[in-house]
Amino acid sequence: MGTDGGGPTDRAVVDAAADAAEELVFSRYSRSEVADLDVTVHFEDGELTVDVYLHVPDAEDAEQVAEDAALAAQAAVDDLLE
Repeated sequence: MGTDGGGPTDRAVVDAAADAAEELVFSRYSRSEVADLDVTVHFEDGELTVDVYLHVPDAEDAEQVAEDAALAAQAAVDDLLE
């Protein structure tokens, strides 16, 4: 996968995942509401790992939104690899 020409590059997979996670977060909160967002994506040997840290002061659902963002990242990669 990646450099053999048989699919997207590892970099494309990581970028798609990160972009999807960020898009989901900013579809739920405005940029001014988000105090901190860290999306960490690793794609190695066909295995995807996504961690999303989200801090939105006074938001009760930030943890759920972070989980949803990680799921969105996975879905974006699944779509890319199909």
